[in-house]
Amino acid sequence: MDVINPANNRKIGEVQEFTEEMVHDTVGTLEKGFAGWSGCSPAARSRILFKAAEIVRQEKDRLASILTAEQGKPLHEAGNEILGAAAVMEFYASIAGTISGRTLPRADYGYAFTKKSPLGVCGAIIPWNMPALIMAWKVCPALVTGNTVILKTASATPLTNIGIADALFSAGLPRDALAVVTGNGSIAGAAIARDERIRHLSFTGSVDTGGRIARMIDPGRTRLTLELGGSDPMIVCGDADMDRAVAGAISGRFFNCGQTCAAVKRLFVAESIADKFVSRLRAGAESLVVGDGAVEGMQMGPLSSASGLKDMESFVQSVGDHGKIIAGGSRLGGPGNFYRPTLVLDPEPKSRLLTEEVFGPVLPIMRFGNLDEAIDMANDSKFGLGVSIWTKDLDAAYEAVERIDSGIIWINRHLRIPPEVPFGGTKDSGIGRENGLDALEQYLTEKTVILTP
Repeated sequence: MDVINPANNRKIGEVQEFTEEMVHDTVGTLEKGFAGWSGCSPAARSRILFKAAEIVRQEKDRLASILTAEQGKPLHEAGNEILGAAAVMEFYASIAGTISGRTLPRADYGYAFTKKSPLGVCGAIIPWNMPALIMAWKVCPALVTGNTVILKTASATPLTNIGIADALFSAGLPRDALAVVTGNGSIAGAAIARDERIRHLSFTGSVDTGGRIARMIDPGRTRLTLELGGSDPMIVCGDADMDRAVAGAISGRFFNCGQTCAAVKRLFVAESIADKFVSRLRAGAESLVVGDGAVEGMQMGPLSSASGLKDMESFVQSVGDHGKIIAGGSRLGGPGNFYRPTLVLDPEPKSRLLTEEVFGPVLPIMRFGNLDEAIDMANDSKFGLGVSIWTKDLDAAYEAVERIDSGIIWINRHLRIPPEVPFGGTKDSGIGRENGLDALEQYLTEKTVILTP
């Protein structure tokens, strides 16, 4: 299976295309390896993750070059993602020895306690937009709790994941504790979802694919975590720090060419500052340097695929006379999947830009009169992943926190997710949480022991 550079559409490598039978055999290998890995002490698991993180940090530049070549993002973004993956490894390594049960003394029964145990073979299916970081989010909590893992990479970005797996193996992870599966999602990914030996499956991707996976598994045997994207609103109140908010909107929308599940995808600006804010935002968007992410100084790379480029053209064409394109609105000339940073002012409320997930560098902008109106607009979506509110008024911020239906709420920032912080959404944005301590519980089962002397 070819791996293609989206900046020039040239082949940069190839990987094995796994068949259903190969996936079945791989799960069998991991099932046999479970006894050995789950029997390792928490300290041993911790040392391996810490060592792997050290190797990843040492290999940052090489891994970042691979990530840029197969995904397209600028080198500085790729480098930060690689370091982010290392930070996740270090976080889970640091808490390996803290997993514990509870004591439940009962005079009439004797002594009772609970014990946390790993599940077995766990599956992870990841997307192409943040392959290094999302791999770490899924693999690290599963491994540190003693599970073995089968990881299905995105077909577009397998090389980065193979590189990170190599770091884990070099650090001492047994070869039968982790397997990286490459190939077509409808074959290899579906085979993982249907395999009855998988005890937990974590998927990040589209709502449609997540729904199909949910229908494939048996909920009685396989736990499920779904992160299915979003249409994240950014609310800029009249008292917001304008310079900070404009910078937040530009980075929040155009980071990774807008291909981030929790990116700013709907911008709501208070009427009282809208004209000034939009003017500054337009200048910032038009000043972004767009090109091959491997070239120094690039601020935005290409879309990851030709189909993504066509999607952006379709979204912008749908605006018609019901909005005003004030920046961008077209692809760049030459090879590669490049689209200009695009701003659309005042699209009609039921526009596709506001009701669907726009996975690329196109940002719709709406005005609001008061906070109630902004909150209603933010909640008017089938998604509920993230939202940010920009204000100096703590009362307004607290009201937004209470009333907005979203898994993540930022105040005066957008996008940053430290390893310690749980990540996940509501409504069509998915079920379950990744990251932080919350993720551990999804990879553990609890046994109750009652001891009568």
